[in-house]
Parts: sequence; structure tokens; C-alpha cells
Amino acid sequence: MTQDEKILRPLAQAYAQAAAEPRNAERRALHIASNDLHMARPLVMLDEIPWQQMDIDGSLACRCDDPDLHGVEWWMRRQLFQYRRFPGDMFLQNYVGVGKAVHSTGIGMEAKDKTIASSHATNIISHEYEDQLEDEAALELIHLPELFYDEEDTRERWNVIGEAIGDILPVRITGATQCGVASWDDISRYRGVTPILMDLIDRPEYSHRIIEKITQCKLADLAQREAMGLLDADGHALHCTPYLTEDLPKPQDGIVTRKNIWGRGTAQIFGSVSRGMHEEFDLEYQKRTVGTCGLVYYGCCEPLHNKIDLVEKIPNLRKIGVTPWADIGMAAEIIGPRYVFSSKPNPASVAVPILNEDALRRELGEILSACKRGGVRGLDITLKDISTCHGRPENIFRWEQIAMEMAEGW
Repeated sequence: MTQDEKILRPLAQAYAQAAAEPRNAERRALHIASNDLHMARPLVMLDEIPWQQMDIDGSLACRCDDPDLHGVEWWMRRQLFQYRRFPGDMFLQNYVGVGKAVHSTGIGMEAKDKTIASSHATNIISHEYEDQLEDEAALELIHLPELFYDEEDTRERWNVIGEAIGDILPVRITGATQCGVASWDDISRYRGVTPILMDLIDRPEYSHRIIEKITQCKLADLAQREAMGLLDADGHALHCTPYLTEDLPKPQDGIVTRKNIWGRGTAQIFGSVSRGMHEEFDLEYQKRTVGTCGLVYYGCCEPLHNKIDLVEKIPNLRKIGVTPWADIGMAAEIIGPRYVFSSKPNPASVAVPILNEDALRRELGEILSACKRGGVRGLDITLKDISTCHGRPENIFRWEQIAMEMAEGW
């Protein structure tokens, strides 16, 4: 037995034991009920954790040398740490996933940026991006991506991990479980935000040409993944929120298509544009991409409370993101029992020397009360984008305790 295996096998045994606990099945049932719009109670999720500030007992320190085993070790240590200390409604999957190695030729353009400011304590970096599309002729540089599946590399990693712990935990090759489309987030890295917002006004035809090109690239990527068998219907998380549902069509004859997975769309910089611009320059294009998937989750950091009637034009919409900067009451009233209300409380609440529990209870209470008044039948409350906890993991631990107490009292 190698040294790496001596390190990894006891960890895998602990993980397998935890994954077999009944509470995982209970949580899975809660996830399905919420996404299928007949929730038993609101769900509490925590993700995008500042792990560099969390190791209070040394259990997050990785020691494996092999890069593949190191990656599995880091994943299991984080999963177990959260499961034991601030789980919310998370559950542990009962296998180790080995992602299919997929390579792309790209679209002919990559971000060109410089770091303005960074923090080693939080891994947060500020960027300034070079505008590569100021000249309309540069748009011709963008081309459709071509994908390649490296089955040999995938099998090698599967064998390495399987030989180490496969007798303890199943090791499964996995594909893409969702179609994520954030075209304007991509474009902002090719241009910077200011040129985009100016051109929406000054050069609307050119803005349409840009988003049309990027949309064609997204469609080409999705079509190839579908044709090459690179999609996977066994998802667990949908950008930090619950994924499980009984309402996605089941794959036929083992062939997974876009109709068997979630589409995930967002246009975060469009929080600064009008309703008409948001619909014209993003939502109309989202219909052609995420709208072809079985179910759709739309929204991230952009407030959507006054645009929900536009968002719901996307086919198969099921879940709507509600940012801390949205009008919670308006959003809950409009969403009602028709869609999942995916709430994102303000992560700044845990980035403090002392957690203000009264303020936290007011924030969560407003969300819960508004959703109850609106007759919401699917609700997940997800603390994410946690850049820092001020070096105090106990802030996150306590946030979870309070949120769970309030959700269970629903």
C-alpha cells in the first residue's frame, strides 16, 4: 500500500460511513420536494466557502502527493468538514466522481487582464480587462469551439482513484450535469464592463452581433456535448442550490440529452440596464440556449424583482435567483407558487468580528415571511459568495444554526 493510499483510505471509510447515514436520504427528499414545488419546508444551503480561513482543527490539511488522489482528498475533507460542522441541508453523494476530460479549441478569444488588487487571505482578485472588441473587425476572430473527449486520460484517473479506494466507495466517471450560459459575464472579460454598457446605447446593432456570435458558440458547445455523450443526468448541485427533481425527463436508452439536465442562465451586469435592454440583449438569446434544456434556473447577483414577467418567457423556467439587492416582497408575490424562490442572503453578515444575530434573524425572517405571504412552494436559502468570514469560522457555523432553526420552524 502506498503512502497516499494509507492517507486516503481511512478518509474514504469515514466518508462512506457518513454518506450512508439516513439523513442523506431525508435531505435528498427535501431537495426534490422544493424543486418540484411541493416543499415540506425551506432549504438551507451554504457554498463558496472561504476554505483558507476554515481549518480550525487541521482536518482540512491535505497530504497526498499524487495530484488525482490529492484532489479527491481535498474534496472529501471539505465535504466531511461541512457535513459535521455546518451542513444545512447538504447531503453526501454515495460515490466519487471522476469528471470526463474534455478539451476545447476555444472560441478564438481569451480574457486579457491585469490584477488591480488581490488578497491572499481571501483569494479575491480585482481585474481590469482589455477591450478586445472595440474594433468591429475583431469580432471575426471569434469562431465556433471544437470539443475533444480524452477517454484515455479519463480512464487513467478513474483507475488511479479506483485502485486506491474503489473497494470502499464506488468511483464513477461523470459528465456535465447542467448547461451554464452567462454570455455577458464572458463578454465582460473580453471587453470590460464600461464598453459593454456604452455600446448597448451607442452601438446596439454591434452589441447584437457580439451576443449572437457568443450564443452560436454556446450552442455549438452544447450540441457537441450532447452528441458525444458528455452530458450526465445525475446532478447534485445547481450552482450552489438544490439540483434534484422528479420533473426532468428521464434519459431514454441511457442517452442523456439537454432535456434531461438543467439550464443555468444569468447576466449579472444587466442589473444596471432597463427591462427592455435585458430582454432584448440577453433573455431572447437565453431562450435558444438554456431554454432548450429540461428545466431552467435563471439569475444570480442581478436584481430581477421587476423583470420576472420577462424572465418567465424562457421556456421550462423552474427556479429564479433572488439577490440581496432585490425587493424581496415584490419577488415573492410575483414568483408565488409557480417557481422556486432561490434566495441569496447577504454574505457580508458573516464577514464581521462579531455576528449580529438580531440583524441576521431580521434578514432571514423577511425572506421567510415574504415567501409565506406569497404562497411560495419552493424555497432554498443559500449563503454563497462568502469572500471572508473575518477569520472566524464560527460566524458561518452560527449562521447555519440560526438559518436551520428558522427554516425548521416554517
